[in-house]
Amino acid sequence: MTVMNLDVSPVVKGALTFIPGMSSLLPERAGETDSARYCYGVWLKHLAMLHQSGLPSVPTTLLELGPGRSLGTGLAAMLCGVDHYYALDVVEHSSIETNLRIFDELVEMFQKRAPRPAKSWPDYDAHLDARLFPVHILTDEVLKRTMTPQRLAKIRNAIVQGRSSGPQVTIQYIAPWSDEKVIAPGTVDLVLSHAVLARVADPAATYRALHTWLKPGGAMSLQIGFAFPAFTGRWNGYWSYPEALWKIFKGRRPFVMNRLPCSAHLSLIEAQGFRFACKLKQYRDGIPRSQLAAQWRSLSDDDLGCSGLFVQATK
Repeated sequence: MTVMNLDVSPVVKGALTFIPGMSSLLPERAGETDSARYCYGVWLKHLAMLHQSGLPSVPTTLLELGPGRSLGTGLAAMLCGVDHYYALDVVEHSSIETNLRIFDELVEMFQKRAPRPAKSWPDYDAHLDARLFPVHILTDEVLKRTMTPQRLAKIRNAIVQGRSSGPQVTIQYIAPWSDEKVIAPGTVDLVLSHAVLARVADPAATYRALHTWLKPGGAMSLQIGFAFPAFTGRWNGYWSYPEALWKIFKGRRPFVMNRLPCSAHLSLIEAQGFRFACKLKQYRDGIPRSQLAAQWRSLSDDDLGCSGLFVQATK
C-alpha cells in the first residue's frame, strides 16, 4: 500500500497534539471502567482463570496497571479479600465520586452473587457455576468474611482518603507513574492488567518493572488486546503505516498503540524469566500481508492474525 492510499486524518489529529492546549480537545479513551458491570466481569474473569491455572486467585497485595476511568476492578478484588491495592496509570482518569458509585454497585452485585455480565474472550463460563458465578472460589464463608460492615467501611474510607485506611486496608492510586521505584521491589502478590499493555510506550521497561515488583512466586494475569481499527477499519490497520507517519500520529499523546505483535510481548515476558501458567491467543482477519508497511513485512502469519493474548505467568 502506498502512502497516497492511507487515511491521514488520524495522523492530522496526532500532529495537532504538538500545539499547546490542543491535547485537551482530543481526549483519549481510557477504557470502559466507569461501569461497575464491566469491572465486575473483568475481575471475575481473571479470578476464575487464575484458579483454573492453579495460581492463588485472591492475593493479599494486588497491583493493577492501567485502571482507566475508575478503580473498579481493584475494588472488586478488595471485596473478595485483597487488602492492599496499587493502581498505576500514565494519566489520572479516576475520581473519588466515580469510585464511590462503582464501589456501592459492586457491593450489591457481590451480595446478590450476580452472574458474570457478558460472555467475553477468553470464555471462562466453564469455570463458573450454573448461575455464572465462581462459587467454588467465592464461597458464602469467604464473602461473609471479606464483606463485613467494618471492612466495607475501611475500603470506602480508603477510597476517600486516596491512600489508606489503617494498616489492614490500603489503596494507593499513582498517576502518572514513570519509574519502577514508585513500588518497593518484591512486595506484590499479583499484577493484573486488562487491555493496557499494547499501549504502553516502553513495553520492555514495563515488563521489567512488573518482575521487580512481584514477590518470588508471585503471579501476573494479563489480557492484551492488539485491535485498534481507527485507521483502516481493520483491527491491525496500524501496520500499514510507515514509521514516519506513525510518529506524527503518536504526537504527544500520553498513550497509544506500541504496535508490537503478540510474539514480541511473549518474548519480553520470557526475557524477564517469567514461567507461563496460561497462554491463550485470539485470531481474526485483518489487513492482508500485501498492505503491510516495509518494517512489518516479516511478521509471521501467526502474529498477523493474532488480535488478542491472555497470559498468566509466575516469577
